Amino acid sequence: MSRLVASLSRRAFAAAVLALAVVAAIPAVAAPAEPLVSPQWLSQHRADADIVVLDIRSAIDGGGAEAYAKAHIPGAIHSDYDKAGWRVARNGHPMNVPSQTALEKLIGETGIDEDSHVVIVPAGVSATDFGAAARIYWTLKAAGHPALSILDGGFAAWQAAGLPVEAGKNIPSPKIFSGKFNEALLAELEQVEQNPNATLVDARPASQFAGKEKAGLAKAYGHIPHAINIDSASFYDPTANRLRPKAELAAIAGKVPTGPVVTYCNTGHWAATDWFVLSEILGRPNVRLYAGSMVEWSADPKRPIESSRTRLDDLKKALGMGL
Repeated sequence: MSRLVASLSRRAFAAAVLALAVVAAIPAVAAPAEPLVSPQWLSQHRADADIVVLDIRSAIDGGGAEAYAKAHIPGAIHSDYDKAGWRVARNGHPMNVPSQTALEKLIGETGIDEDSHVVIVPAGVSATDFGAAARIYWTLKAAGHPALSILDGGFAAWQAAGLPVEAGKNIPSPKIFSGKFNEALLAELEQVEQNPNATLVDARPASQFAGKEKAGLAKAYGHIPHAINIDSASFYDPTANRLRPKAELAAIAGKVPTGPVVTYCNTGHWAATDWFVLSEILGRPNVRLYAGSMVEWSADPKRPIESSRTRLDDLKKALGMGL
C-alpha cells in the first residue's frame, strides 16, 4: 500500500511540474494600453521594443522643432502637430482629416506600425495643447492603430519628475503601416444633418457657443441646433496642467445623456478633448468626432444655426469692442 501511495505521489509531483512548465511556456499577453500613462510608467517602459514616444510640440504650445531639439524625452521622435500633416486642407475645408493613404504614409514615416505602442507627448502647458495630443490620438485610432496613450501632464510633467532628457534629433526608421479606417469614430456632415438621435456636444467656449464671439474661420455666430455645450477647457486642470481626476470628469460629463454622441468645435481640435474624455476615459460607447465642425457647418448659409447674438453685439463689433 505504501509503495502505491509513493508511486501516486511521484506521478502527481511530475504532473504538477509538467503543468508549470506548460504555463511558463505560454507567452505573456500584454496588458491593453491605458489612454493616459504617467511619467513614471513611461520611464520604466520607454526602452521597450514596441514603444514609440511621439513628441508633438508645435507653435500651439510655443514650441516646435527647436524646442524639441533643445530637450526631449530620450528616444522621442518629433512630429509637429501643425506642420507634419496631422491636419490638412481637404474637401474644401482647412485642418481636416487626411486621407487614409496620406495617413498611412505619415504614420509609417514617423516610425510607427501596427505593433507599436505610441505614447503621445504634448508640451503640457494648456488645455489647447492637450487638445493637440487628443486630436493625434483620435487620428491614429481612426486610422486603425490599436495601442495608444497620452503622457499625462506632457513633457512638463516629465521634467517636473526629474527624469532625464536629451538634446538633438532622433531620426525615425520608416515602417509600413497599414490600417483599416474606423468609420465609427468619425461623423461626416451628412450624419450630423440626418441623425437626430445623436447628442451634439459643442466643445467651444461658452461665448462662441452662444454666438457672442466666433472663430475667424467660421462663417456664422452660434452653434448647431440642439447641441449642448461642454467647453473642453472645463475638463482640464490649469494648475496641474493635466486632465482633471476621473470623478471630476464624470461629473462634468454628467449632462450628456446616454446614447450616441458627436463632439464638435470649430475644426475638430477642442472636440478631440471632449471625445477623448467621453470615449477613452469614461468609456462611453458610440462617440464620434465631427472634424468638419462649425467651419464646415457654417460654410452653407442654408444650414440652421442657433444663436443668442444681439444687435448690440453687432454694434460692439462694429466699434471694435467685440468679435
